[in-house]
Amino acid sequence: MENLPVEVIGNILSRLKAARDVVIASITCKKWQEAWRKHLHSLSFDSNDWPGYRDLTASKLEILITQTIFQTRGLQSLSISMEDVDEFSAASVIAWLMYTRDSLHRLNYNVKTKPNVNILEKCGRLKLEVLSLSHTSISGVEPSYQKFPCLRSLSLSYVSISSLDLSLLLTVCPKIESLSLINPDVAMSESQATMELTSPSLKDIHIEAISLDKFILEADSLESLNLRDCTLEYFELIGKGTLKVLKIDDVSVHDLDIGDSIGSLEVVDVSNFTIIWPKFYQMISKSTNMRRLRLWGPVFDDEVEVMDLETISVCFPRLSHLSLRYELVESVLLHGLQGSSSLENVIVLELGWAVISSLFSEWVAGFLERCPRLKKLVIFGVISETRNADDYRMLADLTTSLVHLVRKYAQVEVQFEYE
Repeated sequence: MENLPVEVIGNILSRLKAARDVVIASITCKKWQEAWRKHLHSLSFDSNDWPGYRDLTASKLEILITQTIFQTRGLQSLSISMEDVDEFSAASVIAWLMYTRDSLHRLNYNVKTKPNVNILEKCGRLKLEVLSLSHTSISGVEPSYQKFPCLRSLSLSYVSISSLDLSLLLTVCPKIESLSLINPDVAMSESQATMELTSPSLKDIHIEAISLDKFILEADSLESLNLRDCTLEYFELIGKGTLKVLKIDDVSVHDLDIGDSIGSLEVVDVSNFTIIWPKFYQMISKSTNMRRLRLWGPVFDDEVEVMDLETISVCFPRLSHLSLRYELVESVLLHGLQGSSSLENVIVLELGWAVISSLFSEWVAGFLERCPRLKKLVIFGVISETRNADDYRMLADLTTSLVHLVRKYAQVEVQFEYE
């Protein structure tokens, strides 16, 4: 240990990240103290890392954080997440940001202050590449002087911001590739009923817990779109056919338009989704490059809205992973298994039920017959909390039936997962 260069020790301390662990490790000897002061790259203050943070008053925490940060030089990554702590003074937070701003590449900021601190004003025009903001507000974005020329990843969680400021914020991030919006409080003007975001460089977007009438996203380079826990009347993606991954979870949308991006889709992962299903099927049926398709617990108005195996086979010839979970009734079974085409390239099959049904083993058998190259089968089952003797009997019969069925397919690895 004595022969380790001080720069290497600095890298070791940086991997610890948690400020308390870094300080404790640095008192090992003078060499480690030197590494902490001159070669530490990453530092994190998180109220979840150490319960003792919650026992300190806000003023004492401010002093502790200030003393720790001001003994370092050239910090590249700083995380301050104090969810359970009372409001800090704005002056202290500004001092931390001003001290580190010239070297900082990554900033995770989840701090309540009084008054609110304008993070954009303190961190713009510098080296920042990753910015994560939580429980704060953003207002008055000025494209003329607030610039983030190096920013590649932006995350806003529980942030208050107007639709206009959010749009302007993307324009001052010319290299942004990843955007996450989690439960934002978006203020819409009376004259602006539509949220419109534009970014030519954006590749990945995650939108969660948002409710809007109309959302239009123009992103020529977008590769991944993730919608979760959203209620939207209309969502439109305007792009240039680069979208590869579409994930939708617990979303209700009346009209979904992905336009020219459909042709390049490789992954569609949909769960607890409410939409006009025939329109959705018609839209994704053009995705001939589809490798993975997951329709998990979709909400149907009519049982015949399920996508049948014949359609899946014809529309997605390159499909290798297929995951389906429906509420099985006889009409779903008959409609879903219609046709005779095989799923030639499917090697992983995941099938599940939300409500246990005696039809399930027959459904599984239909799939096994149509997947000649299958290597792995995973059965997902949900057991009701208010189960009775009939439920236990049905589960036992179903399990026995499935075990006898899969014995015919010795080459297939079988897993059972119940919840």
